Amino acid sequence: MKNSFFLSILALLLCGCGGHSSEKGGKDTHAEHEENVILTSYNELIETYVQATPLVAGKEAEIIAHFTRLSDFKPLDSAVVTATLTVNGKRVKQTLTHAFHRGIYKFHLVPPSVGKAELRLDIQTQQGLQKQDSSFSGSISSSMAVRVYDKEEEAIHAAIAAETSISNALAFSKEQSWKVDFATETVQKEAFGMVIKTVAQVLPAQGSEREIIAKAAGIVSFPNEYVVDGRGVQQGQSLFSIECGGLMENNIHTRYTEILNEYHRSKAEYERKKELAKDKIVSESVLLSAKMEFENAEENYKHLRKNFASGKQIVTAPISGFIKQILVRNGEYVQIGQRMLVISQNRSLFIKAEVSPKYYPYLGHIIGANVRELNGSKTYSLNDLHGKLISYGKSTDFESPLIPIVFEIDNKLEVIPGSFVDLYIKTEGDGWALTVPKGALIEEMGNFFVLVQINPELFEKRAVIKGVGDGFRVEIKQGLEPGERIVSKGAILIKLAQVSGGLDAHSGHVH
Repeated sequence: MKNSFFLSILALLLCGCGGHSSEKGGKDTHAEHEENVILTSYNELIETYVQATPLVAGKEAEIIAHFTRLSDFKPLDSAVVTATLTVNGKRVKQTLTHAFHRGIYKFHLVPPSVGKAELRLDIQTQQGLQKQDSSFSGSISSSMAVRVYDKEEEAIHAAIAAETSISNALAFSKEQSWKVDFATETVQKEAFGMVIKTVAQVLPAQGSEREIIAKAAGIVSFPNEYVVDGRGVQQGQSLFSIECGGLMENNIHTRYTEILNEYHRSKAEYERKKELAKDKIVSESVLLSAKMEFENAEENYKHLRKNFASGKQIVTAPISGFIKQILVRNGEYVQIGQRMLVISQNRSLFIKAEVSPKYYPYLGHIIGANVRELNGSKTYSLNDLHGKLISYGKSTDFESPLIPIVFEIDNKLEVIPGSFVDLYIKTEGDGWALTVPKGALIEEMGNFFVLVQINPELFEKRAVIKGVGDGFRVEIKQGLEPGERIVSKGAILIKLAQVSGGLDAHSGHVH
């Protein structure tokens, strides 16, 4: 039911772009010829995709240019674009200050002569474009080689001959890709070492948790406000109390009276001997002993007065954080030293995995790790989590034959201590491999495919053999070549749009 609903919505969103109407009576403004010249150019900022009628000397040609920002694969807005066609040293050009449609500019040029030509598109924009993590605005250019023919029939035949014919091609217009989370990238070889995939447990980091221990025996009494798991607390905040009065043993009120009396007695004795010491009636050692006895009694009195009042112990939070676990119930009797409550700061976490001893030779070459929540919703690199390798085991025994590996990370995961995550441990290697983003793979009945770009609106569905993955990228052992451009985001949307029947792989692009 959910899949059917998604397909229905997708079909509406990704339906064919349809005919755009011109300013005159809604007539289709696309070129009359079905066979168009297809040109594509990339620089570090812009993808330029051009569809043009076959170029014939002396006859007006329609040139439709689509400009896509490579930073987010959305249409370029607010640009002034100049198209210049140069043939045998002769130039014709046209400047457009506004787009025909968002990201689309339509030019009309008359080629001056026959021969090899250059189509140059100069883009002047004030829009911030991402260039190596910095903002760029100014003029950028794209150049593409074309040919101008003497006769229209000759030009049409050349366009037909250049048309790519692939039986399993999937069409996806620029307007459709601009609406969704879509991207392409060029396949390149990169260093890709051993990846150890395992399941790891999330544990609280040392020092980030504190246990509250009963300092007196008594009955636990919670306040009116709720003390529950997960509630945030501040250091020094009162949480609950232990009612100590009325007990036959370990009566805190009796102890308080005894310590108070001892405090007053030792204080009076110390002050008396201090006066006598002025007249050399008592020795320095006797005075020092009386002073130490008084300071000890004073410390016991201050401690008891701080933590106990009116016959009860006031339990406060030793650190700021949240209540992780409550180990006692309201009205329960506790003894001295009994664990009552755990508070966690939850700022740092340990991720502990245990791997087979066969991986031991690789553990000294760990260069990072990726962490994925078990529901598969998010994946983080160790750098994203400001993490680091803490240690790994150097030996095993019969009781524990696996090797422990521990990483420390900032708590940015949407998990709680005690839960489990998928862990991809990356090791340094001297091998090179072709890799693609995990989202580029499409799985069908145990087989894997990627979409290889023929042009920015047509993609070949190609079978590949995949290798290991690190949570973000997957090694491709067979099926791709360096330099090919693939769909890195949105591959599944193209497939679903094709299945929904909204697209025809052999249909023309209409404006």
